[in-house]
Amino acid sequence: MSTPANTPLADKIKNLIRTNGPISVTDYFALCLADPEYGYYRTREPFGRHGDFITAPEISQLFGEMVGIFMVHAWQQHGTPGEIRLVEIGPGRGTMMADMLRVIRRIAPALFDQMTVHLVETSERLRGVQRVTLEAYSTKISWHDSFEEIPDGFCLIVANELFDAIPIRQFIKTATGFRERLIGLGIDDELAFAAGVATVDPALLPPHTSAVPDGTIFEVAPARQAVMQTLCERLLQQGGTALVIDYGHMVTGFGDTLQAVMNHDFDPPFAHPGEADLTSHVDFEDLAKVAVASGVHLNGGLRQGEFLYGLGLAERATALARDKDPPEQRLIAAAVDRLAGEGAGKMGELFKVIAVSSPAVKLMPFRAID
Repeated sequence: MSTPANTPLADKIKNLIRTNGPISVTDYFALCLADPEYGYYRTREPFGRHGDFITAPEISQLFGEMVGIFMVHAWQQHGTPGEIRLVEIGPGRGTMMADMLRVIRRIAPALFDQMTVHLVETSERLRGVQRVTLEAYSTKISWHDSFEEIPDGFCLIVANELFDAIPIRQFIKTATGFRERLIGLGIDDELAFAAGVATVDPALLPPHTSAVPDGTIFEVAPARQAVMQTLCERLLQQGGTALVIDYGHMVTGFGDTLQAVMNHDFDPPFAHPGEADLTSHVDFEDLAKVAVASGVHLNGGLRQGEFLYGLGLAERATALARDKDPPEQRLIAAAVDRLAGEGAGKMGELFKVIAVSSPAVKLMPFRAID
């Protein structure tokens, strides 16, 4: 049996399928998140304890502070250029940028004074939240509908949990080879997976696919590749560093990672279209290949825990906890464990980090790649 889906967007998608036939996973992904009428990011407040998930910046100020420290380090490694554009793509509620700006102003006033801040945000509702969060820095900040609108100049870019929300394609192994995985209607008239008719171009698949069993899923993300290519081209033209943080895997492999999250718990992907967040794991090997092929310098990859500890997370947490009451100290310790620890419910192992730069600079805490 299929999972019953009873939301306004589910009805809209079912009607679309009845009229035009099955849709791709890419189209379903995009409709769930960005449908102008019922899309998740158009209608919901996804972030924070009252939303459907908590991003790292919402867990503790320590996360944004470490990213701010990294940006200061990158600026120094690039030779402290002037006229810097500090860019965040998909800034959520503005929490991470507020924490970054606070630490940059404290440890690198010269950088703070001569940089402008650029937030790439398509949601008017979220822009309003960001304006409140970042009110103290309002004279520095500009909002943009797309990355291409960022003014020319040296860039320091951060993309935290951006790529997981960019749609993917899925292919499924059948008795006659890999076919596009589609979404149609089952015998109960509910949303259900189906296999497309045409076989998949072998160039889109990894080698040695003949040995994998029927039913195996392989995911590709041309839209993610395109975003990564755009970031790299900007760095090649204008100079700078981009930091990418997301959950995913370092090595390309097989497997179905399409998942929905609702009220801080996993939800069947077809259960609540438009009312649950839809994501998939990011293939960091694929992003790294795009970066290297474009000609930028790659620093990477690390687990988030390694990245944060390497930037001084433990020392900063100790300083933050000093003179606090024991309950507050325990909260800080718990936040560090959630951000950098390993195991279920923790981000230190599942989340990965890479940085790309032009011209080439070696950035801590990444190990040198020659």
